[in-house]
Amino acid sequence: MIMAQSLFITLKNSEPDCHIDVLAPAWSLALLARMPQVAKAIAMPLTHGQFGLIDRIRLGKQLRPENYDKAIVLPNSWKSALIPFFAHIPVRSGYVGECRRSLLNDARKLDKALLTMTVQRFVALGLPPNAPLPPEIPTPAIVIGQDRQQAVADKFKLKPAAKILALCPGAEYGPAKRWPAQYFAEIARKKIAQGWQIWLFGSGNDNDIAMQINNETNGLCTDFTGRTSLAEAVDLMSLVDTVVSNDSGLMHVAAALDKKIIAVYGSSDPRFTPPLNAKARVISLNLACAPCFKRACPLYPAGHKDNTRCLTGIKPAGVLDLIDA
Repeated sequence: MIMAQSLFITLKNSEPDCHIDVLAPAWSLALLARMPQVAKAIAMPLTHGQFGLIDRIRLGKQLRPENYDKAIVLPNSWKSALIPFFAHIPVRSGYVGECRRSLLNDARKLDKALLTMTVQRFVALGLPPNAPLPPEIPTPAIVIGQDRQQAVADKFKLKPAAKILALCPGAEYGPAKRWPAQYFAEIARKKIAQGWQIWLFGSGNDNDIAMQINNETNGLCTDFTGRTSLAEAVDLMSLVDTVVSNDSGLMHVAAALDKKIIAVYGSSDPRFTPPLNAKARVISLNLACAPCFKRACPLYPAGHKDNTRCLTGIKPAGVLDLIDA
């Protein structure tokens, strides 16, 4: 959704008066509410992977009175093109995939060698079919007002220090994207000694790794994992100075908040989904086996000294150097 904002900005740059509504999963509405290009967010009533043909037809018919001129379908699935088709939207753009040419009347062929990044593929769909590629990529920019910052600080009874470091130690994808907890803890100890506050971000699934980091820092980190909504996490992150993160959704949020980021990459490819921020610094060993895009290390079993060495080989000292640079 953060990368999709580059598409929204592109559309507004070409047609400043265009009205953009976004049909998206309910969890992402907090992000859309912080994107000034979006006029209205519509919650998708179906969960990921759910077919729901009748529900898709019904929603398409409900959208007909909106009289949309164009639909841009970002997912490549057949079912994702059904709602714009049944909404009778006259121009329906998307990439060819899953035999859906009959549902799209502006079907584009995706050249993965030319459009190597996900965000490039999104932005290209907002341009004419004959536009030169790869396109220029506008930087995503989430807008957080001072009222939201104050409200979230009041709720969690915060007294922010002069310097705040956010650590995002989780990654829903799997262990091959998670830098070791003890490495995050070492970063935290060093910065605490220098007077920084350390805030831990993540979902409830990251409670254990956050607890380990906090245990190794004598409980001196503020742990927000599992305690916030996505909206609150975004507003809290707008208050920090620097972010150290795995390749995760929160990394992209931090980039859109224009934070200094040190992004740690293991099994994934920083050329495919990089943080879209000029301040971001990516650290990766670029091993011969990477990127493998596996959820767990395919070469060595858990517990082996070389398991996820693409991550364990990235030492805290290098990350600290980038924080201080």
